[in-house]
Amino acid sequence: MEQPKLMDFHRFLDEAGDTTFYGKGKRNIIGSNGVSNVFILGMVKIKDPLDEVRDKINSLQNKITNDEFYHVPSVVKKIKKTGYYLHATDDIGEIRKEMFDLMKTINCSFEAVVGRKNIERYETKHKGKEEYFYADLLSHLLKNKLTKHQKLVLHISERGKSTKNHNLELAFLKAKQRFSRVKGNTEVKTNVVFNVNYPTKDPLLNLADYYCWSVQRVFEKGEMRFYNFLRDQISLVVDLYDTENYGDWMNYYDNKKNPLTSKNKISPPKH
Repeated sequence: MEQPKLMDFHRFLDEAGDTTFYGKGKRNIIGSNGVSNVFILGMVKIKDPLDEVRDKINSLQNKITNDEFYHVPSVVKKIKKTGYYLHATDDIGEIRKEMFDLMKTINCSFEAVVGRKNIERYETKHKGKEEYFYADLLSHLLKNKLTKHQKLVLHISERGKSTKNHNLELAFLKAKQRFSRVKGNTEVKTNVVFNVNYPTKDPLLNLADYYCWSVQRVFEKGEMRFYNFLRDQISLVVDLYDTENYGDWMNYYDNKKNPLTSKNKISPPKH
C-alpha cells in the first residue's frame, strides 16, 4: 500500500466575490455596480510537491517585481506596500496570462461552492451574518472529505470574522452533520486543522484565488475563456442554492459530463 505524501493532507482555500447584501438604509444592492451576485469558496488539492509549486509561483512573483514591463501604477503600489503577490482581480492581462500558463504546469485539482446571494435566505438561514454564510459554504466543501485521511490541513485565506476559529469550527460541525445525514453511522475519521494565512505569505493561496476568479467570471459575466482554459483541473463546481436544478444533481458541474457554460451566468435580482 502506497504511503500518503505530505501534499495528500493539505488543501488551499480562497474566495471570489463579496458578501455585501445591503447599501445605505439597508437597501438591497446585490448585483449593482461593484457588488457581486454570488460568493464563491474554492479549494485546491495539489498533487506535486508543495515546495516545488510554491517556488514556481514565487519565481513568477519575483519576475513581475523585477521587470519594469509589468510596472503599471497598481503593481508598483502593491510592490511598495506589501510586496507583490498575484491576485486575479487586480492583475493586468499580461500578468494573468503568465499565471494561467504556469497553472497548466501544476498537477492539481480544484473544486468550488457557489453561493447565490439572496436577501431572504441571508436573513433566515444565515441570520443576516456574513460569517454564517461563509460557514455554510465551507461545510459543503468539507462534507465529502471526512473519511479518507486521518488529518486534513486547510490553509485558508484570512477573511475577518468569517475565518475566526469558532466560525471555522462551526463549519466543520455542519459538515459532520451533513455527512451523518447521508452516511448514517459511518465514522468521521478525519481531524481537520485550520491554518488561516494571508495571500502575501503563502503563494499557494494565490493559486486558489485564480481558480476562484475563473469560476466567478462564468457566474458574473458568462465569460468562459478562463474556465475553459483550466477546465481539466476544475473537477467540481456546486451551484449550491440553484433550486431549479436540484433534481438529478444538475446543480453539480463536473468538467466532463456537465461542465459550466455561459448559461450559468446569474442575472441580477430585481430590487
